[in-house]
Amino acid sequence: MRPTWAEINLSALRHNFRVMSDLVGPQTTVCAVIKADAYGHGIEPVALALQKEGAQWLGVTSTDEGAQIRDAGVQTRILLMTGCWHGEEDEVVARHLTPAVWDGWQIDSLQQAAAKQNTKLPIHLKVDTGMTRFGVNIKDLERRLEQIRQSPNLELEGVFTHLASAEVIDAEDVEQQRANFAGVRETVKRLGFTPRYFHMANTAATLCHPETRDSMVRPGLAMYGYIQRFSWSSGGRGPFFEIDLKRVLSWKTKIISIREVGAGRYVGYNGTFLTTRRTRIAGLPIGYADGLNRKLSNRGRFIVRDKFAPVIGRISMDISLIDVTEIPDAAVGDEVLVIGTSANRTVSAWDHAHLSDTIAYEILCAISERVPRRAVEQ
Repeated sequence: MRPTWAEINLSALRHNFRVMSDLVGPQTTVCAVIKADAYGHGIEPVALALQKEGAQWLGVTSTDEGAQIRDAGVQTRILLMTGCWHGEEDEVVARHLTPAVWDGWQIDSLQQAAAKQNTKLPIHLKVDTGMTRFGVNIKDLERRLEQIRQSPNLELEGVFTHLASAEVIDAEDVEQQRANFAGVRETVKRLGFTPRYFHMANTAATLCHPETRDSMVRPGLAMYGYIQRFSWSSGGRGPFFEIDLKRVLSWKTKIISIREVGAGRYVGYNGTFLTTRRTRIAGLPIGYADGLNRKLSNRGRFIVRDKFAPVIGRISMDISLIDVTEIPDAAVGDEVLVIGTSANRTVSAWDHAHLSDTIAYEILCAISERVPRRAVEQ
């Protein structure tokens, strides 16, 4: 097998779930978000591990993700956070998935599917409180609630929204969205509905805005050992939140070639790196086809034998090069940490993100399908 893989530490995953559950307390249900292939970690082993740990809810993006983990043996509740698409209604009902809804056609089609299968389907109504993405407009809320009331096979189990700036400590729009959601709650109750769940907090909101914790929270990034980098609206970096999370994913490869070249040699496509001394260059079987961001060319660094080795030359589709001149005992077959922690060194998804002008979410989700995920217990 090509020696490039990602190790998924299920013990760390379960630890993170316990940390978040303890943080919010028994009065709040944790819906562990595992969408996008569990943020690149592998949705099936992650879902099964969280179920074993006692997760009551798992959050996914779509019907196909819900069906996939049902087929893998997951019996816990599954929230389809971006609803379902035309033609998926029968599958949603048959698989006992819980869809988000906001448009009238979703309610009508799900009512028909639930009636056809002679069952009651719980739904969660998504409300747009200010992000202007998905969700029923507040001005249309009463009309949508009346439509749900007229759908005897649907049960309004939850009402939720999503915050646009949860990682900003003093964000005015967070306060405005909270106020809007409070109005939504009053309208829902005034019209006689008693949903079990109201929810709005993702990882960032759960930590940065504890006042947004409700009867349910939806941590995603925290499940995998990361938190968002908090900031102030003025642009300054916010405080670090002390929370005992463990990184779940380690991205590894191996040295498959070492060569020595003299000074004055151009390295890689377009010769973007020029050696200035006698240089030992290690070749790695990893590139942008594996999801390694090309912006790490001549900027990133990996770990070899507990030492940093800089990336030199352009990252290509299948190959990357690192300078191991300062690691004289580096040899073919040595393990290389692309993301992970050795005895004294760490390279995180945030390190990659900083150099690639993006966020840790994208770094993790971009690890491609051709990189096998290997679940481990540590």
